[in-house]
Amino acid sequence: MSKIAFVFPGQGAQAVGMGKDAFDTFDRSRSVFEQADEALGFSLSSIIFEGPEEQLKQTANTQPALLTVSVALLEALEGKGLKPDYVAGHSLGEYSALVAAGVLSFEDAVRTVRARGQFMEQAVPSGQGAMAAVLGAERETLAALCAAITAEGSAVELANVNCPGQIVVSGSAAGVEAVVQRGKEEAGAKRVIPLEVSGPFHSSLMKPAADNLQTVLADVSMKDASVPVIANVTAKEVVSAGEIRSLLVEQVYSPVLWEDSVRYLIEQGVDTFVEIGSGTVLAGLIKKIDKSLRIISINNISALEALQANEL
Repeated sequence: MSKIAFVFPGQGAQAVGMGKDAFDTFDRSRSVFEQADEALGFSLSSIIFEGPEEQLKQTANTQPALLTVSVALLEALEGKGLKPDYVAGHSLGEYSALVAAGVLSFEDAVRTVRARGQFMEQAVPSGQGAMAAVLGAERETLAALCAAITAEGSAVELANVNCPGQIVVSGSAAGVEAVVQRGKEEAGAKRVIPLEVSGPFHSSLMKPAADNLQTVLADVSMKDASVPVIANVTAKEVVSAGEIRSLLVEQVYSPVLWEDSVRYLIEQGVDTFVEIGSGTVLAGLIKKIDKSLRIISINNISALEALQANEL
């Protein structure tokens, strides 16, 4: 029996104009954008549809924007009667997964990720933190290099274990620069590419943001998940609202174990992944983990209309 996972993208998948066709086509989708604007008290939808790009790229806007587009497309997809066996999201995308699993209301989720984005922007002064994508290195070798650099006094850690040969590191500007300089020789990397980000996400430098988020999450109503959610922090399924709440706090300063999460889903019998939201970032990563999987990206209305529920 074929099993289906719904997966949701995180930061980096944003694009001005994303979700506009869903807004124009489906009442259920339009309602999601309207709820976001109302919950936040400003027109997030105009930033999503019209930009400017610099404004959309600000973490405190990007996070609620991507969540809103994913949930708007999810609403359109659910109108077709397709249900997942599991849900998962990459970093910020975990909140979209939690909405899909009925853990969080959309309004609570969009307010929470807006605050999460603000806390992450504020956690480390500009220029003091950095991130870089490391291509072609083995996880253990790269982790050892990061540990050595950290021991020398410049913190740097694994932040996103995305797929074989693609790992993102995060930490102090000096620590990340050391990985850029030493990654090829000491960790066998083919390339190390500094990323344009506003902070050292998913590193221990994000602990202040996690503490602030914990305070916000304490007041947010959560239900147990209606379908299992694969947590970024553990790459295992979680259903209990209490456990999800604590894992969301840890997620801010812990690595996103995406490759491990996908492999866990495969072990559970999932052979179809439906990516819901802007772009095709996750489809690309999942293909690198296992080429034999069926991967469908629902990032606009034409993709949605091409999908017949009976095909799955």
